[in-house]
Amino acid sequence: MSLSELNELAGEIRELILTTVAKNGGHLAPSLGTVELTLALYSVFDFSRDRLIWDVGHQAYTHKILTGRRDTFHTLRTLGGITGFPKRVESPFDSFGVGHASTSISAALGLLIAAEIEQVPRRVVAVIGDGALTGGEAFEALNHAGQLKKNLLVVLNDNEMSIDKNVGALSEYLSELRLKPQYHRAKREFKDFVRNIPFRDIGEKILLAANSVHAGLTAAIVPGAMFEAFGFTYLGPVDGHDIKSMRDIFSRVGVIDSPVLIHVHTTKGKGYAPAETAPEKFHGVGKFDKATGRVLKKPSPPSYTEIFSQAVIDCAARDEKIVAITAAMPTGTGLKAFAEKFPRRFFDVGIAEEHAVTLAAGMAAGGLKPVVAIYSTFFQRAYDQILHDVCLQNLPVLLCLDRGGLVGEDGATHHGAFDMAYLRTIPNMNVLAPKDENELRRMIFTALTKNFPVAIRYPRGAGLGVAIESEPSEIPWCKAEVVAEDPAAEVTIFAVGTMVAACDAASKILRDKKIFVNVINARFVKPLDTEPIKKFARSTKLLVTCEEGTLAGGFGSAVAELLADEKISTPLLRLGIADKFVEQGTRAELLDLCGLTPPKIAQRIHERLNEIIFGFLMVTT
Repeated sequence: MSLSELNELAGEIRELILTTVAKNGGHLAPSLGTVELTLALYSVFDFSRDRLIWDVGHQAYTHKILTGRRDTFHTLRTLGGITGFPKRVESPFDSFGVGHASTSISAALGLLIAAEIEQVPRRVVAVIGDGALTGGEAFEALNHAGQLKKNLLVVLNDNEMSIDKNVGALSEYLSELRLKPQYHRAKREFKDFVRNIPFRDIGEKILLAANSVHAGLTAAIVPGAMFEAFGFTYLGPVDGHDIKSMRDIFSRVGVIDSPVLIHVHTTKGKGYAPAETAPEKFHGVGKFDKATGRVLKKPSPPSYTEIFSQAVIDCAARDEKIVAITAAMPTGTGLKAFAEKFPRRFFDVGIAEEHAVTLAAGMAAGGLKPVVAIYSTFFQRAYDQILHDVCLQNLPVLLCLDRGGLVGEDGATHHGAFDMAYLRTIPNMNVLAPKDENELRRMIFTALTKNFPVAIRYPRGAGLGVAIESEPSEIPWCKAEVVAEDPAAEVTIFAVGTMVAACDAASKILRDKKIFVNVINARFVKPLDTEPIKKFARSTKLLVTCEEGTLAGGFGSAVAELLADEKISTPLLRLGIADKFVEQGTRAELLDLCGLTPPKIAQRIHERLNEIIFGFLMVTT
């Protein structure tokens, strides 16, 4: 395509993205910011042969549209539709599945090594944002790539101006100089010349001195000195909305026989005024009115995140030792309000979950009471730090896992399905899940009085609308709560978190069928309140566990282990998320898909109870 045609196409793609995300929700601002960048890459490289890796994938909608998914783009983030992130099974152009930050350079280097071993000639390009560059894995990969000196191309998509704003004639001149083959040939010839000086020690000293001078000059005048130190040739900054400039620089990097990093400046939300004005609001957005930018939100009770936010602020107002930490998500986790109230006691560490947890451990060892708020799916990245730095030392760190369970349209990479399973295996860890938003508030107040590690996981979205206590009472530690008890009960359900309300509703459906059920709010995934489990296992025909988490190793597994240890043979039905990854869709659709809605819970219990009764009759006859 000609340059004018590419710019016209950019406008058409931007309109398609805007229209679709207004209807479906999605990552609008990041994808609007990379339209021209994507077109420039595709106009230079042949990604049927070459490989393109997107970091996180928030910015990859143009990539999807260009690679055979234009006609299905209207299904973005819907059940059975295309995902919001690159995914290998969806397209051969999705070279690597992503969804979490800071992975692109590692994956791209791996693909490049594989191509070299298989003797397949190809270029590999990694596009990483300045936000993802705050993650440690990105620097580990930069370090390794520089050591290997592979022909890797990294495009730094800088859309927050968080890296030095070095623009103008000097940077353009240096980029132009470096793109000339003579420059790189001269560098090689100079090194060879010095090393061939007869007196070896003198030659090495000259080379060392020359390198020191080069490093000093580079640090003084080159904007990408940090990347040069990693062994990369730095080019830029380049205007990320100027297709001509980007196409020119991409087409000429082949003359450089070392890793290259091209620094591209883009504007998040480019071309849509509301998103340009408030990129944070439109980073990941629900359905909205395209004409006004107003988010279409139905009136609802406060979200669990909002309740968490206010509870931590209330606790911090009473106790100056409470501090709050998050990993690049102050708004998403609700800690932005805490930061405004207590700026000296708030710490945003960037996309560095491992550091966040060990930082909290250090603070706790120093006498503070740290609260670490991160999405459940991202806490997975800090498993070793939770185990080794917090729990091994039995330090009083409160881990608050937002978005526990099924999160909806973001899909498999973002569901918090595994937290109860991976946390309950760690000694000294205490794992709680509230049945509603008021119980979350009570759990936070209670946990901050303890002198050991505590994790509280809670779901995305609005609470149930229950009354919120202004002065919350502490919950009895390691004690379950009886929600409904019937003397004629044949079934007892132990539910945790969001499933308490669902199971209470299911018990009413079963009552209409003359099946009477006890419903227990377990509250504690670890330590279990064992007495009611043993009691009801011995007094009812069927024990049921229900959780919005993976069945493999989760709450139901803990109950099964207890029954086995106590030699209790009462049949156990475990309801939860099966041993598979759950795709995207609305949360309601996914709960139904996993059999975790009240009608489906009631149906499963009815079927299992019939199996038990029929089996008993078969044995007795």
